Amino acid sequence: MFDALSTKLTGAFSSLRSRGKLSTTDIENTCAEIKAALLESDVALSVVDSFIDLIREKSLAALPTLQSGSNQAQAIFEIVNAELIEILGGAARRVRLAKNPPTVIMLAGLQGAGKTTLAGKLAKFYLDQGNTPLLVASDLQRPNAVTQLQVVGESVGVPVFAPEPGNGVGNPVKVAEQALAFAKSKLHNMVIVDTAGRLGVDQELMQQAIDIRDAVKPDEILFVVDAMIGQDAVRTAKAFQDGVGFDGVVLTKLDGDARGGAALSIAKLTGLPIMFSSNGEKLTDFDIFYPERMASRILGMGDVATLAEQAKKALDTDSSAKLEEKFARGDDFTLEDFLEQLEAMSKMGSMSKLLGMLPGAGAMKKQIDNFDESEIVRTKSIVQSMTPLERQDPKVLNGSRRARIALGAGRKVQDVNALVDKFSAAQKMMRQMRNGGGMPPAMAQSMGMPAGMGAGPMGVKKGQAPSKKKSKSGNPAKRAAEERG
Repeated sequence: MFDALSTKLTGAFSSLRSRGKLSTTDIENTCAEIKAALLESDVALSVVDSFIDLIREKSLAALPTLQSGSNQAQAIFEIVNAELIEILGGAARRVRLAKNPPTVIMLAGLQGAGKTTLAGKLAKFYLDQGNTPLLVASDLQRPNAVTQLQVVGESVGVPVFAPEPGNGVGNPVKVAEQALAFAKSKLHNMVIVDTAGRLGVDQELMQQAIDIRDAVKPDEILFVVDAMIGQDAVRTAKAFQDGVGFDGVVLTKLDGDARGGAALSIAKLTGLPIMFSSNGEKLTDFDIFYPERMASRILGMGDVATLAEQAKKALDTDSSAKLEEKFARGDDFTLEDFLEQLEAMSKMGSMSKLLGMLPGAGAMKKQIDNFDESEIVRTKSIVQSMTPLERQDPKVLNGSRRARIALGAGRKVQDVNALVDKFSAAQKMMRQMRNGGGMPPAMAQSMGMPAGMGAGPMGVKKGQAPSKKKSKSGNPAKRAAEERG
């Protein structure tokens, strides 16, 4: 969603870093570039103006005390990063849990914002943390809303309280009240109430939400908003805030291709935090909203913290420990290790999304956008068709073995040859990682990248000094020969 904004901001700071010692004019020009980028991303004008004023004021105040060179540009970058985090809400806020369970969470918002699916994602999020959530079908107006919630609840393994069929039948306030009593009797420690929406804000919608709120006295009211509707998201949020009131915002459809201005406006204009975000259709595409991580992604620094958390969930502890031991001993990375990495990556979700979290992902945008998700499946099928010996020592892979592997995987011999060549590059990368890092070999190989991609700035691996230019000979004929070489 923030690709265009991120690209423009990255360009602005690259230009700033190239100037060396900064002047007042440099600060003004950078502020103008940032302002234009934010306005093009549909950020509210009042938010942009206050943001730019703060950046200008703090940057100009800091300028006399800064050392010359890249440190100046970095200091301005840090000012922008800090203010961007503040716009997005400052710090992540968790749901307030009730002292006496159950904790009641009420979802509100317009029809089409994704409340019902979001209810299932929220339930799974808390179920995975050891809670016992109950979903409540209080949207009795939208066609098949009750059925949809029941399907979602079944898919995540969370019970759904749905005594009424919906489709215009039943009293949503009574359903919410009965659900609360049911949750207490069955010892559910969390109740998530899905309420009805409308295509637009109207008095009937507001009154029904107010009645449910007064009946169950929720610990948290979360306003669910589609991040792709731009400035309408802010106007709708303000209307709900004035009518029903809410405690936090949930942004859905952050994986869309809209300009993203809602995410950068809504927290500032409502004064309430964005608490969760949904960035895909899968029920696992959901997490706590971290302003500092989102700011990092917008400014082109990636989201390594979220990537690490997802990797930790997906990676088997024993396998990770074994790989670390091999890494420490200096043993070669094998196809068996490679297969384990591929299995873990499959659990982590979309490769395109994972790669988008890497620092400098904007420079790989074309490769990421064109990435074929089924490539991992095809690669796994080839490795799984190998014997244990072949996985441990690819050097034994002669022509007949490669033909057998290709037949077993349903691929061509050329595909096997390509995998072996890429794996050799991945092995080299693993050796280089011992001296300074880089992206996981399986990830790089699946992208078809050369060894060392992403290891350091400007293609120079960490821990490795850039090669020095050779001095030119004073003999004109010899110098011409060197240049041709």
